[in-house]
Amino acid sequence: MSARASCTLGFRVKSGWAAAVLIANSHNAPTVIDSRVIELADPGEPDSRQPFHAGFGTAQTDTDKVTRLVRGIERFARRSIAALLVEYREQHRVRHAGVVVASLTDPASISNQHMRAHASEGRLFRTVLVDALEHCDVAVRVVLEREAYELLGKSLRRSPTEAKHKVAALGERVDRWRAEQKVAAAAAWLVS
Repeated sequence: MSARASCTLGFRVKSGWAAAVLIANSHNAPTVIDSRVIELADPGEPDSRQPFHAGFGTAQTDTDKVTRLVRGIERFARRSIAALLVEYREQHRVRHAGVVVASLTDPASISNQHMRAHASEGRLFRTVLVDALEHCDVAVRVVLEREAYELLGKSLRRSPTEAKHKVAALGERVDRWRAEQKVAAAAAWLVS
């Protein structure tokens, strides 16, 4: 039986889903093994993508509904991440992940209800992803999106722009290589 390659995961969290990128560890030149979208909310329950919204621009005030949706999201995300890791761990050792988020702002500090709902969803999906990864024995580092390339650049002893170009080049053979996948790869590389 051959040794499994050491790999690192990177995620860019969105509302209800995350871009996931698996890279083979090499500090100087990692290789993208896989890039995909992972559902964190149940596609069969459309309200679970934005559980803190009642409608366009309106915060959800039905706390029972929010509680039900959040519990469903927690279960769905845990199953989704567990299935992903079972698949990856058939051929790779995956022990670390970088999770990229837009903000770490406490939703309670936001006075506008609509913006608070968005911040609550950001925190929710970040939290369920991190919890699901940790439940599967994956060490997690959360990275702010606006800092990802600066941190990677420092790690590589390059400028943030050079780091961004290096990450862009990683996706030459990947079908879907948008901003979400690139920054997820940057986070994976950062924690590899």
